[in-house]
Amino acid sequence: MPLPLHRIARAALLALGLAAGSAMAQTAICYNCPTEWADWGTQLRAIKAKTGITVPPDNKNSGQSLAQLVAEKASPVADVTYLGVTFAIQAQKDGVVQAYKPAAWKDIPDGLKDPAGQWFTIHSGTLGFMVNVDALRGKPVPKSWADLLKPEYKGLIGYLDPASAFVGYVGAVAINEARGGSLDNFAPAMDYFKALQKNEPIVPKQTSYARVLSGEIAILLDYDFNAYRAKYKDKANVAFVIPSEGTVVVPYVMSLVANAPHAAEGKKVLDFVLSDEGQALWAKAYLRPVRAGAMPKEVEAQFLPAAEYARAKSVDYGRMAQAQRAFSDRYLKEVR
Repeated sequence: MPLPLHRIARAALLALGLAAGSAMAQTAICYNCPTEWADWGTQLRAIKAKTGITVPPDNKNSGQSLAQLVAEKASPVADVTYLGVTFAIQAQKDGVVQAYKPAAWKDIPDGLKDPAGQWFTIHSGTLGFMVNVDALRGKPVPKSWADLLKPEYKGLIGYLDPASAFVGYVGAVAINEARGGSLDNFAPAMDYFKALQKNEPIVPKQTSYARVLSGEIAILLDYDFNAYRAKYKDKANVAFVIPSEGTVVVPYVMSLVANAPHAAEGKKVLDFVLSDEGQALWAKAYLRPVRAGAMPKEVEAQFLPAAEYARAKSVDYGRMAQAQRAFSDRYLKEVR
């Protein structure tokens, strides 16, 4: 029996409504935007509220993201990516990112962005020790790279895989610089990692914030922003230590993926993370926003004193990128 005309009309209107709703739903895919890292969870919720764009969380690290971008080069899936600066420089060389200068481009200092816009810093962090004091069970909080080699810390130390995760490589560079090496000579870092194996370190590939809070890892080579977040937001008995021999500060950057399937939405995401609101969110998560004026005084007051941060230095990030592959190969051969 034929359907009445009014039912056909209603069905047609419903179909149109569903199609319109689908068209209005906006999504941008970000590689390496994990909710537990750098408080990306809050940032992703703010992006949705402000722009209407849904960005699903993604738990890749920088190395995994770059590998995926290269594998998908002929048919990209991601629209934007968040990377440690050395991986971004390599992504540019691999042709998997494209130029885009976001709305706050002029506020990003030279040296913290590719002049053409293929990558740009959104925030930075200082590497040190994130220490769950309770998990030390009475042992002293380590103060130096040398301390971590002491037998009393056996089974208590963790660091992310230096051959895959950017923060792992940053740790290697920091150790190497502090112990007399250079970006042309990684022998001090190799010797250190070999010696550290006696303490049976835990070496995950992914962000391990929750594993520090639970006490599974007592001492993690990680950034200041994760330690401060644990201390002030999660109210954990966590300390951040800048090693006495020195450390490094590094930028984290974002890029628009080459031939991004949702480039318009991706650009809106990049605009937001550099906006006043986006930068303030990074600051409240204890990252140093690339736009310095976004750092509230009350947040900065919760950081270690400036005298402590004087031991943290920048390096030649271009040279750091050039040295990364050779370092990774050597680490895999000699240490892992």
